[in-house]
This record gives sequence, C-alpha cells and structure tokens, in this order.
Amino acid sequence: MSEIKVNSIKGVSATSAAISINNTDGTCSANLTNRTNKNLIINGACLIAQRGVSSTSTSYQTVDRFNPSFSGTDEAPTQAQVDVGTSDLPFTKGLTKALKITNGNQTSGAGAADYITIDTRLEAQDVRNSGWNYLSSSSFLTLSFYVKSSVAQNFYGYLKTFDGSSKTYTFETGSLTADTWTKITKTISGNSSLGFDNDANLGLQFLIAPFWGTNYTASVTLNQWNTSDNAARTPDSTSTWYTTNDATFEITGVQLEVGSVATDFEHRSFGQELALCKRYFQFYDNLNQGGRSYQAVANGVGMITPFVFQPTMRAAPTITFANLDHGGAQAGIRMSNYKNSTQVSLDVYSTDSTEDVWVVVDVTISAEL
Repeated sequence: MSEIKVNSIKGVSATSAAISINNTDGTCSANLTNRTNKNLIINGACLIAQRGVSSTSTSYQTVDRFNPSFSGTDEAPTQAQVDVGTSDLPFTKGLTKALKITNGNQTSGAGAADYITIDTRLEAQDVRNSGWNYLSSSSFLTLSFYVKSSVAQNFYGYLKTFDGSSKTYTFETGSLTADTWTKITKTISGNSSLGFDNDANLGLQFLIAPFWGTNYTASVTLNQWNTSDNAARTPDSTSTWYTTNDATFEITGVQLEVGSVATDFEHRSFGQELALCKRYFQFYDNLNQGGRSYQAVANGVGMITPFVFQPTMRAAPTITFANLDHGGAQAGIRMSNYKNSTQVSLDVYSTDSTEDVWVVVDVTISAEL
C-alpha cells in the first residue's frame, strides 16, 4: 500500500497552506472557502433595512447593524440603502445592495470636531467564542469589504476592543480610484493584551471614516494593536472628500472571519439575515391589541397581555409607540414594569368602563449595542 507523508499542501503561487497536517496526531486544518457560519458581521451584504431606506439623521436609521454617525456638519449627510450596479465588482460576487453616504455641503470647511463615520458592533461573547485565539499573535482574523468613493483619496478605519484595556487596530484603504469599487483585505493577528468578556455587551467595533476632524487624529502606527486613544484614532484624514459637496461613499460585502485568508463572502438568505438583525431591532407595523374588563384601570377597563420577542433580544430593549389608533374613550397602551430580553407586558387600557378596549400602534423595539 502506498503512503504519502507531507506537512502541508499548498498551491503553486499561494503564500499559505491550503491543508496543514499535525505531525504528532495526524489531524489537519484547512483553509476552506465554502465553510458556513464564518462571517462574524451581521448584515454585511446590506440586505436588511427594517427602519427605512434613506435618512438624514445620525445613528441606526437604514441598513440594520450599521451605524452611520456624524457631528459638526453644516448640512446633514444622507445615509441610504442602495442597489449595486449590475456591472460593478460587488455585483459579480453576488452582492446587490450597499450602504451609501452622500455628503452634505460643508460650507465652513473641515472643522476639528467634525466627523462622518460608519461602524458596526459585535457582542463580546461572539468574538470570544468565535474560534479565534485572540491572545496569540499567530492566530488571525481577516477583515474584507468592498468600498467606493466618488473622490480619489485614502481613508482610515479600525477595529476596536472594549473589554479590559481597550485596544485599537488602525488600517488604511490605500488611495481609492474615484467611482470605482475596490476590495479591501486586512489580516489582523491576536495580541496577549486583548480581552473579550463572555457577555452580550459591546466587545469589538469595526469602523471606517470618510472623515475625522483633527480632534480625533494624531500620529498612529498602522497595522498593529495600540492602546485606544479617542484623540488619536487614526492619522490625520484627508479633507477632500468632506469638503466636496455631495461626495459619496459606499460599502458592502463586509466580512470578518477567523483565519489568515479572506475567503469568498458568505451569503446568507434574507430570512436568516433578518432573524439575526432582530436580536438588536424589531419593528411591528399596526400591532393590534385589545380586551375587555380583564383588569381595572383608573375607573375604566384594560387588559395586560404579554408581548413575546421573536427572537430573544440582546438585552432588555427600549420600546416606543407611534401612530396610535384606538377604540374607547382615552384608550392607550403602555408597558408594565416587567421587561427583559424575552418579553414585555403591555397594558391596553381605557378610562371609559363602558367601552371595549382596542389599540393599533406601531411598536419600535431596540437593543442595539
């Protein structure tokens, strides 16, 4: 019987092995492009936009799990979920949606306290239990994404940890060609100073900045873990994009995976991605609740009914009601004291004891990091 003994199998032009073999016990590890559940980023393909598709407000407003933020602007930028052109590079990889920032007209120029950024945030437990040995410099995460700017320039981004001594890994895109999609890939080693708690709190942030004012920038060594400093997040930003009226910046195909190789983007179905997003945000349009005399409420009638979150939220959420329509005099809806990440008790009530009680309301439920 023939036998082949090797330490690894590597492609002719590859820099790393496709299959590595443990000489002691014969087990092997492989860099596979088709493995599942590899992407730590939720909604990296920008498919889900529960809140809407366009907004001039800051923070989570359009593409789920992505947080465009700005401050100090003369005119608010617009964030939007947009289609990727059929001839564009991401489309050829099966990515059809993107998050787009359209700059306002910053007539006073690039102020020191101004900024426009995009970030997404991961729970600490998801990083801790991802399979990455984050304490080892020979264990890696690989970040990849597609980006397009209407202005040709270099941009900066970073990964930032939040448990223990906060650390930041800053990188650059390199000079982008105007109006051209470019794939960015960064391989990030572990470090003995990193820490991730086993909980649902903020553990890791990916951020890219079309612009940071000088209040947030200084001399920073790229491509290594540094002690986080809010006054030195990245090197100084080129201000051309920020001072160009209606400049645009787009991103899609965001993937963070364990390993030293950027594999093909992991496409999840719309339903899978929506379920993952609902851990952080849920919206119910025209929720209908009603009852009759189940509990006395201030000389009227009411009903307390449990509202169960599907899926369970990351944490006890903030809940708001809007567009109330009702039956019964002064009918309304409010939360009872009991609230956790699994369910909340809704108190449907009326001050008129002769009326049936019903309300129709939009319910927004948020447990974002």
